[in-house]
Amino acid sequence: MAATQYIVEGGHRLHGTVRPSGNKNAALPIIAAALITSEPVTLRNVPRIRDVETLVELIRTVGVEASWDQSDPHTLHIHAKSVRAATLDPELCARIRASILLAAPLLARCGEIHLPPPGGDVIGRRRVDTHFLALGELGAKYQISERFHLTADKLVGADVFLDEPSVTGTENAITAAVAASGTTTLHNAACEPHVQDLCNFLVTLGARIEGIGSNQLTIHGGNALHGGEFAIGPDHIEVGSFIGLAAVTRSELRIASAGVKHLRMVLLGFERLGITCRIEGDDLIIPSEQSMKIRSDLGGHVPKLEDQPWPAFPADLLSIAIVTATQCEGVILMFEKMFESRLFFVDKLVSMGARIILCDPHRALVYGPSLLRAGTVESPDIRAGMAMLLAALCAQGKSTILNVGQIERGYERIVSRLKALGAHIEEVEDRRSRR
Repeated sequence: MAATQYIVEGGHRLHGTVRPSGNKNAALPIIAAALITSEPVTLRNVPRIRDVETLVELIRTVGVEASWDQSDPHTLHIHAKSVRAATLDPELCARIRASILLAAPLLARCGEIHLPPPGGDVIGRRRVDTHFLALGELGAKYQISERFHLTADKLVGADVFLDEPSVTGTENAITAAVAASGTTTLHNAACEPHVQDLCNFLVTLGARIEGIGSNQLTIHGGNALHGGEFAIGPDHIEVGSFIGLAAVTRSELRIASAGVKHLRMVLLGFERLGITCRIEGDDLIIPSEQSMKIRSDLGGHVPKLEDQPWPAFPADLLSIAIVTATQCEGVILMFEKMFESRLFFVDKLVSMGARIILCDPHRALVYGPSLLRAGTVESPDIRAGMAMLLAALCAQGKSTILNVGQIERGYERIVSRLKALGAHIEEVEDRRSRR
């Protein structure tokens, strides 16, 4: 497949209604966890993005039947009637970090897994220690060389304190604990909406999990699991991206079925930038008229927007918030606590005219508003790529966005969805790919 790039003409207002896709970070662990039962599973509202397609391809390599519904392209049928403890394809594993989520279900079903190092976004070091420490507490043994080799004669419930509230580490521990005999208590667990979705999916299959939505889970394992149907919830990160999109283009947008119950901190974060939204049922409306004035802390101090584990402001939205802040009046400190390389994309914004001082790998001062100029930029990771797309949509002139495959890993049909809102954007072949 030929590489493509986006040509974006900025400065146009958008309008209309957009519906968020299913949560990417829920779909991936749920697809992996579907291997824990030998009975058929049907998943609805699954986003058709590159990361999901790669994971589907990966589970097929270990003997799982997986097919997309002919009448609904967002419904996925999975039947892990038989699975084998194969060495996972290193090329497929290198494309996505979610490959590590196969550790728990394959340990439970086969007692063994050979796992090449997982890939994913290049946003700094991403530990896998939490996964192995938790699985070790539940009875797994592991060896680490060029690939990870995990074995487990039997998974047994335990009292587990995670050394950090890692989302994927928590998800692997939950899935393993459901299969383990006895009761497991997970302390310091991640509790993001996608972790809650995984728990609710496993409950649909017959698992017993208490404390869903909190950082302490009690899992009564060893129950016979059956098949079932489950609908993936809306992607709150995509909702936050559309809030930023509306703000920087001075547009009124309606986000339908936004999952507003999970948006309280997201909305508070944007309110700090002078952007307010209106809730109508489960829809979110972003008016075109916004103050776009950064709200100082009490006493006139420079405000700070920082990411932290849920329910704080999500790390995956900080890139979007930075671009949004370039269009707001005032100064704000953006504090990325979780990934030491995620802020490095701001040099691309600076080249477009943004006034940003990168204090260190974790902190950036944003001064606004800035008149952004069109340019040629790359998408370094999923979220920064989407942030650069927002910058291009509010910049003067035509921008070229390269490496758009990163954006498409996390945002489904983004070009056609933006065009439906009135955006001037085209997808064309990247001529560099011919060389």
